[in-house]
Amino acid sequence: MKFPNGKMAGFAAVTLACSLALAGCGAGNGGGSGDEGSSSKKTAVTFIPKNLGNPYFDTSDKGGEKAVKEYGGTYSQVGPQEGSPDAQVQYIDTEAQKHTSAIVLSANDPKALCDSIGNAQKAGTKVVTFDADTSPDCRDIFVNQATADGIAKVEVDMIADQIGDSGEVAILSASANATNQNAWIDLMKKDLAANHPKIKLVDVVYGNDDDQTSFDKTAALLQKHPNLKGIISPTTVGIAAAARYLSTSNKKGKVAITGLGTPNQMRKYVEDGTVKEFALWNPEDLGYLAAYTAKALVDGDISGKEGDKYKAGKLGEFTVGSDATVLLGDPFKFNKDNIGKFNF
Repeated sequence: MKFPNGKMAGFAAVTLACSLALAGCGAGNGGGSGDEGSSSKKTAVTFIPKNLGNPYFDTSDKGGEKAVKEYGGTYSQVGPQEGSPDAQVQYIDTEAQKHTSAIVLSANDPKALCDSIGNAQKAGTKVVTFDADTSPDCRDIFVNQATADGIAKVEVDMIADQIGDSGEVAILSASANATNQNAWIDLMKKDLAANHPKIKLVDVVYGNDDDQTSFDKTAALLQKHPNLKGIISPTTVGIAAAARYLSTSNKKGKVAITGLGTPNQMRKYVEDGTVKEFALWNPEDLGYLAAYTAKALVDGDISGKEGDKYKAGKLGEFTVGSDATVLLGDPFKFNKDNIGKFNF
């Protein structure tokens, strides 16, 4: 959604305020210190995570701060203590009143924030969602961390590498009706059949994203399939529970466990050799890319149109895809060599 007339009005108001006050403008989060087209104007970017005090968002927003400092903008982070859309609304409204150059938002609801986002856009603020999107029609661009294809492929590649591309494997999923989990499992099945003929998927079980249930399902898998060589768990609860079981089992070092997890929950299992490698995505890179995306929008280098290209610092060039979406890339692999660098 674009509101060029509102944007100009917003900047005109800020310019008038500066003329009257003769001080203070351009020193805070607001975007008004001179003409919109002035090359000397700093890009003010405010990150609004789902909630503050969350190590995941502390990491992603650290990446955003790094990017903003690289291009000479001003960075800030605001947000609620608890994740709710109502709590985020006030922060979006405040940034709109300041005519902040851009907001980078992890949305707590796809619809509930749209009115506030629209008001921010009318005030001239660009809105980038990342990590969790709103409806595509009420933001400028969504920076997506990974695709279903990418998530499925990296999990299959990791288990294949860890078991020598041969043997029996099983999947420990979340709930049987989890849409994203089922999509990943279907893609993993296709990848295994097409590219790993010596790997046999012998079972798919569901831990319902409950630690104890996932722990028990792991024990049952190993008892039912004595020749099992690997377990894929595409859920952070499942992989941690499976690793916990394996870490004290005589199957430790004999059965590989991989999937999607976070460094803090998996660190001890990587360090003690229970887990060789698992994946998620690098939230610091996600925040870094989102900040550069905001800059490209503010500068007019991109508009959100499919095919728009721009550069994002150390991450290189990116292209806007359908529904004004930018993809960070493949999931990030965590192992003993790099897990100590992350805290989320």
